Amino acid sequence: MTTQLNPVLRYGASISLIALIILCLLWELLIAPLKPGGSLLALKVVPLLLPLRGVLKGHLYTLQWAAMLVLLYFMEGVVRAWSDPSGMSAMMAGLEIAFSLVFYLCAIFYLRPAKRSARQKPARS
Repeated sequence: MTTQLNPVLRYGASISLIALIILCLLWELLIAPLKPGGSLLALKVVPLLLPLRGVLKGHLYTLQWAAMLVLLYFMEGVVRAWSDPSGMSAMMAGLEIAFSLVFYLCAIFYLRPAKRSARQKPARS
């Protein structure tokens, strides 16, 4: 029995990760930086670059740990949407919440059939 992985979910995870990277860079360098001219907070993009290659190729292990990593960006988005005084920054935080949530859901549902298949293998042996 082969596991059928949904390529649409993999593409959704890839696109939302790329969108999250671009959003974070634009947010912290151009649109609503903490300091005029940009801030070092743009370096928060670096951890998102680590799983990019594996996510684009659909590597299951990379998608697993990247799904946990992206929850940090979800939390940051929630905190900044709630607490940032700037309306533009709050809007960027809302987009960060949306992109991280889309990535998380796409990754989890993409991994689901592989996890189910892995659990059934030892039972059949």
